[in-house]
Formats: sequence, C-alpha cells, structure tokens
Amino acid sequence: MMLSFLCFLLTVGLTAFSASRFQPGTWHEELIKPSWNPPNWVFAPVWSVLYFFMAISGWLVWLQTHDPFYPALIIWILQLFVNGLWSYLFFGRHSSGLALADILALLALIIVFLLCAHSVSTLAALLFIPYLLWVMFAAVLNFYLWQLNRKA
Repeated sequence: MMLSFLCFLLTVGLTAFSASRFQPGTWHEELIKPSWNPPNWVFAPVWSVLYFFMAISGWLVWLQTHDPFYPALIIWILQLFVNGLWSYLFFGRHSSGLALADILALLALIIVFLLCAHSVSTLAALLFIPYLLWVMFAAVLNFYLWQLNRKA
C-alpha cells in the first residue's frame, strides 16, 4: 500500500520537477501585472501543498479501483501533463496566450476528475477542490497578464 502511494508521489514529483525547470526570470519581471498579482514567493509553498493533495487524491482513487485504466486515473494523468505543460508554455515559450488555452484545458480536466473521482472516493474529490480554486485564480491571472501585455 505504501509503495503505491510512493508511486503517486513520485509521479507528481516528476511533474513538479519538470515544471520547475521553467522559471519566471527577466521576461516575467518585465511584464505588466495587475495589482493583485501575488509575490513570487507565494507560488512554491502553495504548489507544494497542492501537488501533495494531488498525489493523495490519485492514490485514493487507485486504492478503490486498482484499475490503471479507470477514467478518473486517466484524467488524473492527463491533468498532470497539462499542468506541467503550462510552465513550459508560459515561462519557457513566453506565450501567455498558449498558456491560457492550456490552463483552461487544465480546469476542464480538474472538473472532470472531480466528477469521476467522487463516485469512488469523496475524499479524493475534496482534495482536488483547493487545486480547482487555485487554478481558477491562476487562469484569471493568466488572462490578465495576456491582456495587459499583448502587443498592439
């Protein structure tokens, strides 16, 4: 049982690691930001908690199904990929527009996961709610950054 949890934790950790390869940097510092943009130091602790909750959530679904092709687990893997892709698009490619499309897809995947997971583990679904709320906030922030920094 602990080995399966470690696998989920490792999978999430690999996503976090790959996303962390793309840092805000000078490009991000020079962007026009809304007044409510959080300071950079906020993101690491928030994402650390959210990634931990994601690992537990996926693991709880696994414990109930033991089926790697269970729809909620497929969505769980997809949302991790889309989550990690955002950092590449935004910080790596400097494309706030593509990142916005990515984060909207991520929101949809999070909602689908919540709906699928709820039928097998209410706790797994509940653990995704802070993630949903944070990504909703991040999507709005991404939209504003895209709008404020578009070339006329």
